[in-house]
Amino acid sequence: MNSRNMKNKIIVTGGAGYIGSHTIIELIATERFEIISIDNFSNSKPIAFDLIEKITGVKIKNYNIDICDAKLLEQVFQQEKNIDGVIHFAAFKSVSESVSYPEKYYHNNIGSLLNILDVCKKYQIQNFIFSSSCSIYGNIELLPVNEQTAITKAASPYAYTKQVGEQIVEDYVHATSHLRAMNLRYFNPVGSHVSGAIGELPLNKPNNLVPVITKTAMGVFPKMTVFGDQLPTRDGTCIRDYIHVSDIAQAHVKALLKLIDSSNHTKRLYTYNLGSGNGVSVLEAIHSFEKVSGQKLSYTMGAPREGDIIAIYSDSSLANSELGWTCNYQLDDMMDSAWKWELYQKENSI
Repeated sequence: MNSRNMKNKIIVTGGAGYIGSHTIIELIATERFEIISIDNFSNSKPIAFDLIEKITGVKIKNYNIDICDAKLLEQVFQQEKNIDGVIHFAAFKSVSESVSYPEKYYHNNIGSLLNILDVCKKYQIQNFIFSSSCSIYGNIELLPVNEQTAITKAASPYAYTKQVGEQIVEDYVHATSHLRAMNLRYFNPVGSHVSGAIGELPLNKPNNLVPVITKTAMGVFPKMTVFGDQLPTRDGTCIRDYIHVSDIAQAHVKALLKLIDSSNHTKRLYTYNLGSGNGVSVLEAIHSFEKVSGQKLSYTMGAPREGDIIAIYSDSSLANSELGWTCNYQLDDMMDSAWKWELYQKENSI
C-alpha cells in the first residue's frame, strides 16, 4: 500500500471511457484508492473527468497519451511511484468497425495490452485486471455460457483481440513470479450512473444499442435500424445479456479488492463472467425503453450485421460466489437511467 497517503494507487487506462469513468466513481466511493487515468480521448471526451468530479468531488489526474507508444507509457510509470494495480479498459470496441478495419484493432488492442503488461512486469506491478468480453465465446448453441464453456471461432476481429488478450495475460502471469490478474468477461453494459449525470459519451456516432435508442427518442437520429428480424430467436432479433454499467463497475472494485487483499495467492489468474443471466432480445429492450420513458421509437428492420453473435447470455454464478458480486439493477432500471442521462446531456448542452 502507498505509505504516502495510505491509499492504493491504481492506474486506469481508458478512464474517460464509458466503463472506465463509472468504475473510477465506484473506486473513489470506497475511499481506498488513488486513481491515475491514462486516456488519449480517441473515443471519449475530456468532460468525463469534469462529470466524475461533479459527482465525487475528486479531480482525476489524467495522462493524455496513446499507450501504443511504449516510450510515453513507460514515462508515466517512471513518474508515478508505488503503483499497486492496473485496470486496463483502453481498447477499440466496435464489432462492425473491426470487420472493416481489422488492422486497426489488432495494432491497438493487442499492441496496447503488450505495452501495459511490459511495464507491469518491469516495475513489479502485482495486480492487473483485463477488460475481456463475452464475444470471445463466439456463436454458442448451449446457453447460458459459463467460464468452462469452450471458446469457439471469434465472429469478429474485435472478439479475436479479446481471445488473444486473455491468452497474453495468462502467459505473462506464468512468466512472472509477482503478477496476479483477472480476466473479466463483460456481457453488454448499458445504462448510466444513478445520478443521471454521467453515462455513455462516445466521440463518434454510437453503434451500441442503448445510446442509439435514446438518441432516436431524443430526435438526434430520425429512426433506428434493428439488425436482423429473421434470426433463430424467439422474436427474430439478437439476444444479449444487458447489465447495468454501475454493476460492472462494482465488479471491478470487488475484483481489485480480491487481488490486493487476498492472503492466499497460490492462484494468480482468475476469469469471471459478468452478466445478469437474463437473455433479452433487441425488441424486448426497445419495449422496455418505451415503457419507462413514455417515448415511442421509430425503427425499421434490417439485415443482420456481419460479426454479430445471434444469442448469448451468462451464467455468472462463479463471480457471485467468489467475488461476492451480484447485479442490483434490472432492465427497466438500465433504460430509465440511460434516458435520464440523455435528458441531462440535452439540458446541459453536452
